[in-house]
Amino acid sequence: MVREEPDEAAGARYTASMPDRLVLFDIDCTLIDAHGAGGRAIIRAIKDVYGVEGELGDYSFHGRTDPGIISDLAALWGAGEPDAAASADGTQPEVVHELVEAMGTPAALIERRVDECIARYLDALREEIARVDVETLPGIRELVTALAADRRALVGLLTGNVAEGARLKLEPTGLLPLFKVGAYGSDSALRADLPAVAVARAERLHGRRFRGKDVVVIGDTPADIECGASLGVTAVAVATGRYSVDELAAHEPDHLYADFSDWRPAYDEIMGGAPDRTAGSSGPAERGQRSEIG
Repeated sequence: MVREEPDEAAGARYTASMPDRLVLFDIDCTLIDAHGAGGRAIIRAIKDVYGVEGELGDYSFHGRTDPGIISDLAALWGAGEPDAAASADGTQPEVVHELVEAMGTPAALIERRVDECIARYLDALREEIARVDVETLPGIRELVTALAADRRALVGLLTGNVAEGARLKLEPTGLLPLFKVGAYGSDSALRADLPAVAVARAERLHGRRFRGKDVVVIGDTPADIECGASLGVTAVAVATGRYSVDELAAHEPDHLYADFSDWRPAYDEIMGGAPDRTAGSSGPAERGQRSEIG
């Protein structure tokens, strides 16, 4: 007679196979270098929708969300002013002056067209991505692949890119299927909101809680280090973007790397130093991990 496995033993085996570490990557200058494609696309979209353009000065795209960048630059370049609004859509200046008074502030006028600008940005981004070779940064392919193959890890994205922009940037790398959950600039213009969004999606996906240091946020900016502070996450910084190792160190990440060329120490620290005792030779596709990313 074959003995049936007790329910509690079956439950323990199922729980052991579930991920207990949520690993969230930023995209630009952390995973990839798209050689300015996103920035050029945003500038084109702002000019087309708001009718303005200008110099960036000290403004940096790094660590910000797409909607936030659009609002910032549109305001910086005067998009909410009546004359700029009139030139953008051909409306008579006196009509725009009346609209400004009705809407209350130039910021309200800018906000009113952010979604339109995002749509134009995505059209421009498709064109810009087609013109460049999107570069996967050193060690990233190996690190992401190893994490995705580890049964203890759920690998996802935490990025200021809107969701479709993230897809467009990552698709050329072949890495997109490895990211099973995400939080994006299309979820909130405030980066600090995004870790909680990613955690909630991961919990819905797997039916278990991810808390504190079991959530790992990896990025190349102070904003990546700081965005999960309220949740007590593990912050991993990598100096493959605008900020140097010393500049990132001032924000006290849990772990800090010049890059991921030597990716194995980073893998060990992300996973808490313990080997994966459950993983065989199967990769992430073979083990049937569910995904919220299409």
